[in-house]
Amino acid sequence: MANSVILHIFKKQSSKILQDAIVNLILWLTEFITESMQDKINDIHQQIADFTISNKEQLEAFRIAYVGRKGVIGDLFDELKNVAQEERRAVGQSLNSLKEAAQVKFNEFQALMEASTEKSVAIEFDLTLPNVPFENGSIHPLTLVRARIIEIFAKMGFNVSDGPEIESDFYNFTALNFAENHPAREMQDTFFIEKKGGNVADDMLLRTHTSNVQIRLMQNQKPPLRSIMPGRVYRNEAISARAHCLFHQVEGLYVDKNVGFKDLKDTLYYFAKEMFGQDTKVRYRPSYFPFTEPSAEIDITCLICKGKGCNVCKYSGWVEIAGSGMVDPNVLEQCGIDSQEYTGFAFGMGIERITMLKYQIKDLRLFTENDVRFLRQFEGL
Repeated sequence: MANSVILHIFKKQSSKILQDAIVNLILWLTEFITESMQDKINDIHQQIADFTISNKEQLEAFRIAYVGRKGVIGDLFDELKNVAQEERRAVGQSLNSLKEAAQVKFNEFQALMEASTEKSVAIEFDLTLPNVPFENGSIHPLTLVRARIIEIFAKMGFNVSDGPEIESDFYNFTALNFAENHPAREMQDTFFIEKKGGNVADDMLLRTHTSNVQIRLMQNQKPPLRSIMPGRVYRNEAISARAHCLFHQVEGLYVDKNVGFKDLKDTLYYFAKEMFGQDTKVRYRPSYFPFTEPSAEIDITCLICKGKGCNVCKYSGWVEIAGSGMVDPNVLEQCGIDSQEYTGFAFGMGIERITMLKYQIKDLRLFTENDVRFLRQFEGL
């Protein structure tokens, strides 16, 4: 009996000693972690103070080691959760102070590096060197002539209209009175994008003239109409000094009551005088276009030989600049305009042709080759 009591007392005493030992161990570990954190903080403070920064590579290494999120200071912040609750605030304040010290040193040396770079650039720049000339560009000759054409027709009350370059056959051919078997509708003359296989009016193509804008204008607006349509057009032609698959046109349209052929002649006569000079002579030659009747070609005296004859005008003394005519009644009716009440005239000219005549340029390809030697000749215009 006595032995049993002694054994019970011994077990109870041993359990209490073990519990006390565990508590003491936990307290010791907590103090050890706190002291270890403080030691690490102090060590890193010293490392930051001793870190030498003399170039951008060392500055970047300092940033990665101490300022970046994955640096040693960031690791210490991750370990903060292991510190005892009552010590965590003090250790956190120490970590914030350490982080601020690293950031201050980084900012200071970063500013010094930037100032040093600016200073070195300033020193390397030799003020005795001659000035680098600033060369002004020039407006492309086609742009110059296009603007001049718009200016001339604006004086006569014409506004400017625009339309799509990818067009349906209807607006490019059908509505303009082209026959279904007209040669212009063939692949060798026109860039077709899509052949529908059914109604040819639904085929899609790159417009061959800006007449498609005339049709859209007559469909969407009521007379009187007075507008010009400058823009880029495309035709399937071999590129040479006199032809190109891409060029620019300006077409014009005037629809109102009692518009006659004399109005057309006076309009183009005024344009030719304004564009090429008051001494320019103009003549009209009968011609044929599906969308005008009667039709005429417009020629002016050759600007190179002054009408005496040369290889440019084929020794005729005349150069063609445009086509024109009275709008065919079928075209007016197609657009919903009463041809018994309204009449009109239309004309079209190539901007490249006008530019070549005005500035005596002999090769059409120069306009698209971007040769600065050619373009610089127009700087003073």
